[in-house]
Amino acid sequence: MKKIFYFIFTKSIGSYINFLSFVSPKKASQLAYALFSEPREGKLLKNQLPEILQEATTEIFQHKGDSFHTYTWKGNNSIVLLVHGWESNASRWEKFIPYLKKSGSTIIAIDGPAHGLSSGKEFNIPQYAEFIHIAVEKHKPQYLVGHSIGGKTCLYYQSVYQNDTLKKIAILGSPSDFNIILNNYITLLSLNAKILKSLEAHYLNHFKLSLEQFSSKTFVSKINTKGLIAHDIDDTVVLFEEGKKIAEVWNNAVFIETKGLGHSMHDDELYKKVCRFLFD
Repeated sequence: MKKIFYFIFTKSIGSYINFLSFVSPKKASQLAYALFSEPREGKLLKNQLPEILQEATTEIFQHKGDSFHTYTWKGNNSIVLLVHGWESNASRWEKFIPYLKKSGSTIIAIDGPAHGLSSGKEFNIPQYAEFIHIAVEKHKPQYLVGHSIGGKTCLYYQSVYQNDTLKKIAILGSPSDFNIILNNYITLLSLNAKILKSLEAHYLNHFKLSLEQFSSKTFVSKINTKGLIAHDIDDTVVLFEEGKKIAEVWNNAVFIETKGLGHSMHDDELYKKVCRFLFD
């Protein structure tokens, strides 16, 4: 019953946006982008933080009218920055953090735009990369680890900012081609070609990138940082082929194929491998 209701709900929204595209194209485009870019999950309440985040030192940064949070588990001068994905927050690293602590490293996790305790309703990769840059400028991490769209943001960040202090980047279950994500959204709501073109134009006008350029393959072609790519063959959220696309271009990276982990990529053995890659 829930699936039927969800199907009817999404198609109804899509029909309304399609109607608007003929009578009020600008409003239709704004609504389509708002629905696409606003996460429905992943927010946190300050007085109900997960236990793992309560153990950390919290810091708030201000940037262009928005605020974002970071959480620090203090260790030595080896510093790792953790970057979560869509509809998640810094607590998603709870199972990975114990392995990082064994290395003695300082661990920093960030809440992305419109996620966790960070402000806003809109999530986009360029803004997330700006948040990362601010955190990197202050804390000077040598390592970045990102999950899902957070991994793609790490690659975008490094391709734009070319940070020489970064030694290694590890990405888990991360997408390559942004047009696949967008087309999945178009299909879900059965949106028409006018809406698709308006969304493509939005990214070109606001972020100065076409959808073809907004690809992890393009990002890694511009970086020399050592990398690790891990992707699960049973991932139904970001297909395994996406990880392979990145690996084909990122010459300075190793590729780990997993099975049975799905999109979350939570696994003791994988986390041990990631730590060995980072610190050996």
